[in-house]
Amino acid sequence: MKATRVVSKILSNYEGETPGVKGKLCSILMNGKLGGTGKMIILPVDQGFEHGPARSFAPNPEGYDPHYHYQLAIDAGMSAYAAPLGPLEAGADTFAGQIPTILKVNSSNSLMSGTAGKDQAITASVDDALRLGCAAIGFTVYPGSDCALGMFEEIVEMRKEAAAKGIASVIWSYPRGEGITKEGETAVDVAAYAAHIAALLGAHIIKVKLSTDHLMLPEAKKVYEDENIDIASQAARVADCVKSSFNGRRLIVFSGGAKKGADSVYDDARAIRDGGGNGSIIGRNSFQRPREDALEMLGKLVDIYKGKA
Repeated sequence: MKATRVVSKILSNYEGETPGVKGKLCSILMNGKLGGTGKMIILPVDQGFEHGPARSFAPNPEGYDPHYHYQLAIDAGMSAYAAPLGPLEAGADTFAGQIPTILKVNSSNSLMSGTAGKDQAITASVDDALRLGCAAIGFTVYPGSDCALGMFEEIVEMRKEAAAKGIASVIWSYPRGEGITKEGETAVDVAAYAAHIAALLGAHIIKVKLSTDHLMLPEAKKVYEDENIDIASQAARVADCVKSSFNGRRLIVFSGGAKKGADSVYDDARAIRDGGGNGSIIGRNSFQRPREDALEMLGKLVDIYKGKA
């Protein structure tokens, strides 16, 4: 498989990385219907851990079966499929080599008390990713949590081990916790800060949420206003996160969030495309729909990222 010029240019931004890591990034960037374009759509299915089985899969009961998600990602031409250890193991043999996979190595759950710190348990290892043939590990950090420093230290060590074994790292960077207001979780200054933190931690692919035009941090708000940083549109806010990801030298994808209307999903994708983002990592907005509806929607997203819609 020969890398396109676009993909080769992206890989050249990862100057300190091993050939193994670059090879795994290339496998993701060259896979599926967006292969070679520099854009990606990744199917993540870790919501069962985060939200519980009924909230995640009852809207489309086929989703209780991990094989369903493997097959959906393959048939839709996704760039990769991301999930915790159990779901990947459940289909690792049947679907071996058919799609790049990302092992989510830490997870939270909805059964903790409200007084518990915002944190995630490490639930898998780099060796698990190696054993399952994964292209990358995925790790969530919570900037703004009192537990954030520990999470940063955990991913630094796991990323170092993964890179040494030729596996890439994807960092989910989700601001939340004691230092962040609810509105601030998606504030544009906080989202850009979260993207930058992930880049500083060594993420090869950064995952953040789409942001609003709210500015939470007083000192940052002053700079945004003094420097006339454009945050009026979703595309402009995406561009701000891209700039914060080493001025576009790191791949950045944006989460789809809770299930919503298809037109809203398409509008988000156009904003990501127009703002210079590398794509979507879209879970509930795909697997909670009936299979045919999901395939139709994901196909439209591919067209949007190709500039055809």
